[in-house]
Amino acid sequence: MVLYTSPFPNSFLSVLHSFSWGLIFPCYWLADRLVGSFVPTTYEKRQRADDPCYFHALCIIITTPIYLALLVASLPFALIGFLLWSPLQSARRPYIYSRLEDKNHANGATLLTEWKAAGNGKSFCFGSANVCLLPDSLARFNNVFNTQARAKEIGRRIRNGASRPQIKIYIDSPTNTSISAASFSSLVSPQGGDSTNRTVNAGIKRTTSMEYKGDNCGSNNSEDSREDKSGAGAGEPNEGEENTCIVRINGEDNGHMSDTETDTVNGQAHASGAAEPSLEGDTEISKTPNHKQKEGDSGSLDSYSASRESLVKVRVGDGTVDQSTVNNKLLYKASIMKKTSVRKKKHTDETFDHEISAFFPANLDFLCLQEVFDKRAAEKLKEQLHRYFEYIVYDVGVYSCHGCCSFKFVNSGLLFASRYPVMDAAYHCYPNGRGMDSLASKGALFLKVQVGSTPQDQRIVGYISCTHLQAIAGDTTVRCEQLDMLQDWLSEFRKSTSSSSTANPEELVAFDVICGDLNFDNCSSEDKLEQQHSLFTHYKDPCRIGPGEDKPWAIGTLLDPEGLYDEEVCTPDNLQKVLESEEGRKGYLVYPTSKNHSSSQKGRKASLKGNGRRIDYMLYTEEGLYLEWKVEVEEFSFITQLAGLTDHLPVAMRLMVSTGEDDP
Repeated sequence: MVLYTSPFPNSFLSVLHSFSWGLIFPCYWLADRLVGSFVPTTYEKRQRADDPCYFHALCIIITTPIYLALLVASLPFALIGFLLWSPLQSARRPYIYSRLEDKNHANGATLLTEWKAAGNGKSFCFGSANVCLLPDSLARFNNVFNTQARAKEIGRRIRNGASRPQIKIYIDSPTNTSISAASFSSLVSPQGGDSTNRTVNAGIKRTTSMEYKGDNCGSNNSEDSREDKSGAGAGEPNEGEENTCIVRINGEDNGHMSDTETDTVNGQAHASGAAEPSLEGDTEISKTPNHKQKEGDSGSLDSYSASRESLVKVRVGDGTVDQSTVNNKLLYKASIMKKTSVRKKKHTDETFDHEISAFFPANLDFLCLQEVFDKRAAEKLKEQLHRYFEYIVYDVGVYSCHGCCSFKFVNSGLLFASRYPVMDAAYHCYPNGRGMDSLASKGALFLKVQVGSTPQDQRIVGYISCTHLQAIAGDTTVRCEQLDMLQDWLSEFRKSTSSSSTANPEELVAFDVICGDLNFDNCSSEDKLEQQHSLFTHYKDPCRIGPGEDKPWAIGTLLDPEGLYDEEVCTPDNLQKVLESEEGRKGYLVYPTSKNHSSSQKGRKASLKGNGRRIDYMLYTEEGLYLEWKVEVEEFSFITQLAGLTDHLPVAMRLMVSTGEDDP
């Protein structure tokens, strides 16, 4: 299957489309600005409350007639442009496939060789998020604004979080599985300028291990790192190397490390400078309120304060290094992928790790985004994500009356990013959208990616589906029909793209994952039809026990829009701390609806079912995979790194594909 790298089959149609959109855009922009000026966010309301002269009201009075006059003047041009634009959509392709052009910094081919070296299997990390990148006037109804700036900041935060080193901490203790936040930060904080090198205490009462998997994508994480590597020489073997740091903690103070012990750890650390990407080129501050860095804010890794999940990137070796050098250069560059937390102690029977994290997972392999509706915002987001992901599929969907039953003003809003090569892609539009949802070409994007090869040169592939279902409450029948179509389309896609036979398999399927905003939760009484859909008999939900019941540690992914800019939750660290408590979740998450419960949201203290509305899903299946392999969840995370930028919590899942001792 050919991947479409441009929206139209020839340059003439592309030029004609650009011309027609150029005639439409002034009218579109003016209408967006005009409507947006009458829909303030809570952040703007708080700022204007301190304005005794009503300056903003005066601005609206002055600018509204100007906008109206310009809007009327642009209407004839917009009409001409629309008459050209609409017929062109019949020739438009359903998506645009973008690959990193600078092949010197592309490493998708390098990643394919890791499977052979892995021996008994490999893990893959998937992320999904609804980023609410609508036209600014529409985004304001969800209490977010400045779509263009948010798109750039969202992309920057995602690739900063994903490109940090993966450091895992394991606590070997039958009684306590927690390390205090002070213990994390003390590993990197200056110890009174003391740079004396010490050795690790031999008396061991508790052991933690930090496994750094290397900068697999370090070559394209930032523009600065590209320049640094080109200057240092391309022959340095930085990609794919494995580094492990063992930290032994002595003491019986419930896992807390003393200053002496942290000095001991610091004395053993030395920096791997060649693999360290620089973030100096990413210190631009957007015009959105949540980008003001506060102490402990880990949303952007260029913060000068270390959060409780931040550590320097270190490598244990025989040599030593000046402690101040380590702290100055690497203080905010890496973060802990905690393997334990206070909440996990209550659910020790769980077979995989789960957490509320202030960062996207390190070494994120695949990313599925929803509601990337605005084209200009999509370009800005793509530009940022390309510094980490080599392959991106965006501008997915159809426009006008072509491809679906009703007129479509915007695309599907789906975007897919991958570190591994995309082999095939297909898109289908749901024909049964209702209400406002019918104006968008909501549908499903299906992708086939190559993740490796066997010693016998058999391709190892995976399937990923990204979707966004009907949003209007009460449309349960519509969503169930869309789930039916999703399963049918996915089955057809797998059959049409498979080049294997049972007798002579040319491809081995490693995983099959579905990600997206399904717009129903597993606890609401109104969503019983969706909860019992056959999709959940074929695909597993790591957060679900059964229809109507989630696991105790699972939390909602839909934030209360009214509280997005509260100081308690406006930074990733603050939101993480709030969501770790039951009272905090009651104040800032939307909860499942109930026939016997009023919908008052803020400050609610009543007993509620579940831990919030979890409408963003990550599903996987063991059906249709290579029979001798086993797929199991290794980690599941609810992520707060996009605090203040969207009204959804991103989710991430790491799958381990176990192949046994030998590759097939």
